[in-house]
Amino acid sequence: MATSIYYIHDPMCSWCWAFRPALNALIADLPKNVHLTYFLGGLARDTDDPMPDNLRDQIKNHWRTIQIRVPETKFNFDFWEKCHPRRSTYPACRAVLAAKYQDIHYEIPMIEAIQYAYYCQARNPSNTDTLVELADEIGLDVERFSTELNSDETKDLLKHEIEFVRQMGGNSFPMLLLEKNSAYHQILIDYIHPDKMLKEINHFLAYRDDAGHVSSTGDG
Repeated sequence: MATSIYYIHDPMCSWCWAFRPALNALIADLPKNVHLTYFLGGLARDTDDPMPDNLRDQIKNHWRTIQIRVPETKFNFDFWEKCHPRRSTYPACRAVLAAKYQDIHYEIPMIEAIQYAYYCQARNPSNTDTLVELADEIGLDVERFSTELNSDETKDLLKHEIEFVRQMGGNSFPMLLLEKNSAYHQILIDYIHPDKMLKEINHFLAYRDDAGHVSSTGDG
C-alpha cells in the first residue's frame, strides 16, 4: 500500500531554500511505495505595504543564521538594497499553483525559479512582473499564467490548500508529515543529513502496534 508524505513549504521561506538540497536527496532515496506531495503553507498574506525596517533586519539575520547552520546555502544580500521588500508571499504561492495547474511538471521548476530569483538574483517574487518573467523563463504559457495568477479561482485554491495544511498540523516551514492509516507523523527536519530523515521514515513504516495500526515513534 502506498504511503503519502506531505512537504509543507512556502517558496519565499528562507529555511525551505536551505532545505532544498537535503529534500532532493531524500526524495531520490525514498522507497518506491512512498509518494511525496508538495503543499503550500502560506507565510504572509497580500500587502502593498513596505516591509518595516525591524522586520527587514530580522529576515537578514535569519539569512545569516542559515549560512552558519547550513553553510552551503547562498544568499544575495543585494536584494535588500535593489528591491522594495514587502512581507507578502501569497503571490509567489499562487504562482506555484498557476504553474502546477498548467502542467504538474511545472510545479517544482516554478518553486525553484522563485527561490533562485529571490535568494541569488536579488529579484522580488512578491511582484507580479517578476513572477510573469519567471513563468516565461521556465516555458509556461505566459498569457494564461498572467490571467490565472491573481484570479479568484487561484486565490480560492490557495486558501483551501492553506486550510488543509493547518488541519494537518502544518504550522511551520519546512515540515514533513507522513500519513499512514489516517494519522500524521512529523518527520524531524535535518538540513545536513537526509539519511537521518530516511531512517526515521523507514522505521516508522516498519513499526506497527499489536492492533495493526501504525504507531508514532518521534515528534508529531
